[in-house]
This record gives sequence, C-alpha cells and structure tokens, in this order.
Amino acid sequence: MENLYEFDQEFKNTIATVDEKGKRVWVYPKKPSGKYHKLRIAVTIVLLAILFGGPFITIDGRPFLLLNIFERKFVILGQAFWPQDFFLLALLLIIFFVFIILFTVIFGRVWCGWACPQTLFMEMVFRKIEYWIEGDANQQRKLDKQSWDFEKIRKKGFKHFIFIGISLLISHTVMAYLIGIDQVVEIVSQPPSEHLAGFIGLMFFTGVFYWVFAWFREQACVAVCPYGRLQGVLLDKKSIAVMYDWLRGEPRGKLKKGTEQELKGDCIDCKLCVHACPTGIDIRNGTQLECVNCTACIDACDDVMLKINKPKGLIRYASHEAIEKGKQKLFTPRVAAYSFVLLFLMSIFIFSLTTRSDIETTVLKVPGQLYERTEDGKITNLYNVQFVNKTFEEVNLELKIEDEPDAVISKVGNGEVVVPANGLAEGVFFISIPHEKIGSAKMKLTIGIYSNGQLIEKTKTNFLGPVSLN
Repeated sequence: MENLYEFDQEFKNTIATVDEKGKRVWVYPKKPSGKYHKLRIAVTIVLLAILFGGPFITIDGRPFLLLNIFERKFVILGQAFWPQDFFLLALLLIIFFVFIILFTVIFGRVWCGWACPQTLFMEMVFRKIEYWIEGDANQQRKLDKQSWDFEKIRKKGFKHFIFIGISLLISHTVMAYLIGIDQVVEIVSQPPSEHLAGFIGLMFFTGVFYWVFAWFREQACVAVCPYGRLQGVLLDKKSIAVMYDWLRGEPRGKLKKGTEQELKGDCIDCKLCVHACPTGIDIRNGTQLECVNCTACIDACDDVMLKINKPKGLIRYASHEAIEKGKQKLFTPRVAAYSFVLLFLMSIFIFSLTTRSDIETTVLKVPGQLYERTEDGKITNLYNVQFVNKTFEEVNLELKIEDEPDAVISKVGNGEVVVPANGLAEGVFFISIPHEKIGSAKMKLTIGIYSNGQLIEKTKTNFLGPVSLN
C-alpha cells in the first residue's frame, strides 16, 4: 500500500537552526507542559541532586567520584584507580560506550532528553529562568526586538546575572570532581593569589558554561556532540524514539470550526510540535539528528488531540516498524550481539577488579650494575623498588624471597617500608645469595610483599651472578 503522504525532503539538506544564508536562527521554544514534562522535572531533580551532592558523598571515607587528571588519580564508586590501572580504566570506558550504543540501539536518544547534563541544565534550569523573567516564546521574541529601554536592560541584566551565578556553581562542582571538594573549599576560602592556577581554572570553567548555556545552547547538541552524529549509524527501524504516526496523521488538514475532519488524518497542522521543539525541527519529517527525544512535541500534540476529541499518541515513543507494521520487537540479533559483548567486557572488568592487588610493587635492577661479591662470599644485586598503595590507609610492608630460602632481601638504611594512603613509596634494596646457591647467571626470584604478616602480593625479578662451580 502506497503512503498517503510523502514527507518534505528539504529538511535533510538543512539544519533547522541555520537559515539559507548560513546565519544562526535563534530558537524560541514554547514553554513546555504535560505528563512527560512533569516526569522529566522529577528525573532532573534527582539527577541534579546527585550531581551537586556527589562531591560530598563518600563511601567508607572515599570520594564517590574523583577524576583527578592532574595527579593521575581516579576514584570511581569509592574504588581508587592509578595509572597502573590503565587497563581497568580503559575497559571501564569501553563498557560505558558499549552500554550507550546498546541503549541507543534499543531506546534511541533517551539519554539526551532525560539524563544528559547539557539538556538538563539548558531545558530544565536556564530556560526555566528565561521563561520566569522574560515570559513565553512570543514575549521573548518581542523583548529581543524592542529597543534597549529600562525594561529590557532590567530583564536581560537580571537573567544573565543569574546565569553567571549558576555557571559559577556548576564550575565549582566540576572542579570538585577533578581535584576534590577539600581543595575547592581551600581555593575559594583564600585569596586568588594563594591558588592562582585553581582560581584561573574556576573562572575558565565558569566562562565556558555561561557561554554554552547563554548563547551556544542547542548548537552543542546539533554541531558539537558526536553522539548525535552517531545516531544515524546506531538507529534502525526497530529502535524506539520519539516518532510521528504518519499512517494516522496524514494527510494533514486544517480544522475549521463547525466542520469535521473528514477524509483527512488526525494531524491538523497546528505546528505546536514545531513551536515546542527546543532544536527547532519538525518531528513529522521523521527522525533527525537534531532531535534529542525531549518529549516536548509529545506533550504539545497530546494536548491538541484532547481538545479535538482525538486519541493521544499521534506523536509518541515508538519504532518505525511499530508504526508501519503495528508490532514492536526489542530483542533483535543486533541487540543480542551488543548484549553479549557488553556482558563479556563486564565479566572481564569484574574479574580484574576483584583480583587486583591493593599494593602494586615494581622491582627494577639499578641500571649500570651487574652484581657485587661481599667478604663473606655472598653475591648481591641492587634494586630500585616502588610501591603504589591503592587503598585509603597507610600500610607497613615487609619483603621476603619466596623460592630461595638462603636469599636475603634488605632495605638500604634498614628503615621500615611505610606507604602512605593513596600514595607512593620508593626504596633501594639489596638481595644477597651465597655463591654456592647460584645455579645460573640469571636466576628468577619471587618476592613476596607482606603486610602485618599476611602475603598480599607476589612479584618476580632477575638475579644476576656468577655460576657456582659446586
């Protein structure tokens, strides 16, 4: 059966926020309301509470999330990761991306509309303030066109003052995730000259966030975010997204008072779905890269359908196949393949995380030296040893040779090996073995690292010496 309506294909050649001359088209979305918008408000409150409360949340005294790229120290859900754990961090990042891909294949860009910080702040915080101060879309257009009188200066000045304040709050929160809440408190409680680098960082982040939310806005999703570009590759006809039911809605026709919508579809071409869209697209043209699945068009359309006594859902969450064939199939071979890869990667990550040692030891021979012979007939090798403490407690360590009972390992200076919490410690050690016990020019030795008498890690090294003639 042929489609009753063929979509206007011009939208494929242009972006809704750019005109024919390549100039920016400022978007004035209609103030949203409805069932989905109320749900998004509830989700936003929860997610922003977690975001701003995250720096203060600790798990067994450890930060909930710390991404200190400056000191190369990361804490995720209370678990510390160091550069030596690069494999785990890389694996965790791959798992995250595979999960996003799987989620997108099934549910489209739900992340963008419901959980992405860019959308949450733009639509649920900054635009709310804009509606409160400047009014709905038509009032904002009118205000932007009028001359700079007292009313415009007052409203614009007040709005941007609040925007800068919120940008400051966001930048301090981001810095707390990067360097820790204690460091941020120290920076803000002392003169800028005491922490110039930290002060410059805070001002830089504040400027970026203010610029993004006050001017760049939806362009971050349309022109910058790679996830939106990937959508065309990830989505297929079985993926669930915000969809317009063209079978039910077409052909469109204006609804005149006193007449019935005879021989026409349910869409009355009111264009409220377009006016409500924060990226300025017409969802009736189909899935587009600008669509962030914010559901504003669903609420606007449902409200119209109720007023004209038509069933809701002309625009709804559905797949192309569900509208076309009337059935929805979530678990497809593609989804099964991604799910298998995700479970496989998660299994590797969990196994690696549970089997990793809290103390990582690196033993390297001092360069430029082979071995030395002592007066009592022993052969000694000199080693540089580095300890990484991945825990949040100071530990005292002791080293023993596991597989050669006559071998002795001792620290130069005979001091204790004390590794600070989340810190490093280094030392120089001698390993000595009686000459007659040396069976080859390069012996393999296993070193055990003990804490409070308990073996916590083993590492191997080479011992060089002359071959015994006995």
